[in-house]
Amino acid sequence: MLSYRHAFHAGNHADVLKHLLLVQLVRYLEQKDKPFWIIDTHAGAGLYALDVGYATKLAEYETGIGKLWPRKDLPAALKDYVKLVRELNPDGKLRHYPGSPWLALHTMREQDQLRLFELHTSDARLLQKNFSDAGKRVTISTSDGLAGLKALLPPAPRRGLVLIDPSYEVRDDYRLALHALRDQVPRFPTGTYALWYPQLTRVESKQLPDKLKRLVGKNWLHVALSVRAPAADGIGMYGSGMFVINPPWTLFATLQEIMPYLVKHLGQDEGAQFVLEQEAD
Repeated sequence: MLSYRHAFHAGNHADVLKHLLLVQLVRYLEQKDKPFWIIDTHAGAGLYALDVGYATKLAEYETGIGKLWPRKDLPAALKDYVKLVRELNPDGKLRHYPGSPWLALHTMREQDQLRLFELHTSDARLLQKNFSDAGKRVTISTSDGLAGLKALLPPAPRRGLVLIDPSYEVRDDYRLALHALRDQVPRFPTGTYALWYPQLTRVESKQLPDKLKRLVGKNWLHVALSVRAPAADGIGMYGSGMFVINPPWTLFATLQEIMPYLVKHLGQDEGAQFVLEQEAD
């Protein structure tokens, strides 16, 4: 939706979960020398200020990355992710937060490629500015990322990660995300696909994981973090989830360690919990 600006929510608990997984997925792809592509269908601005502008309105980062920032007991995978955020804040003060494109670029190697889509014209301009010195490894398109997948899949090196994270401000986003996976996974069946979704009281949100399971059938991983119980009035996001197709075989064990830690340190009330499940090939 063209009114959505991720800057309001940068660094919140949903970003923590999404970006933790993104880093782990890229690290796994790097274990082989052959290059790969990362395709981000909803790239946003790619980089966010936390001390000025939109992020200060809600200050959601304070209950997300802000909770992890001072900790010295981070499990290895969380430490890896937080270390990347620290590289963006070399003075030790949490003033900037990296979006998925920045994390992808600073995790992948010289031989890998990053393909970014952003339909919002203002964020697309910021994305172009923030990645102006990235060189030929990064391609930015001001267009519909889900529609753009058809032209990119399968990627030239036949290795890749597709990150799909719409705003879900309109109900049609759920249907469009499902249809994109239904249509594109057969074109690139060995690729890794990571779909983020919000936990909301609306029926589309609650039904999405089961619809994804039926769509894929096997070789998937589903993880969700609820930081609080749903509000009595049904308003607001109380958590988020990631559904990964063709996940690394190591990811489930990594998340078994990480998720209880996130519930403990990001949980806001007794409703905080996590879901972790998989169907191996």
